[in-house]
Amino acid sequence: MPVVIDSDCINCDMCVPECPNEAIIMGAAHYVVDLEKCTECEGFYDAPACIPVCPVDCMTLVTDASA
Repeated sequence: MPVVIDSDCINCDMCVPECPNEAIIMGAAHYVVDLEKCTECEGFYDAPACIPVCPVDCMTLVTDASA
């Protein structure tokens, strides 16, 4: 269940340094999460570290692995 960033992203860079897996990268219009690298911070933190630092709440933990 990776984290996804929606189109409300303002490219503020707050989430990038929080990711221990370097899974947050610049996409065509805004930051995106590399689903292959995102582990929800497992082994580093108790929960994804990027979500609480997002000032526009555009990051979501996907609950359906097929999404």
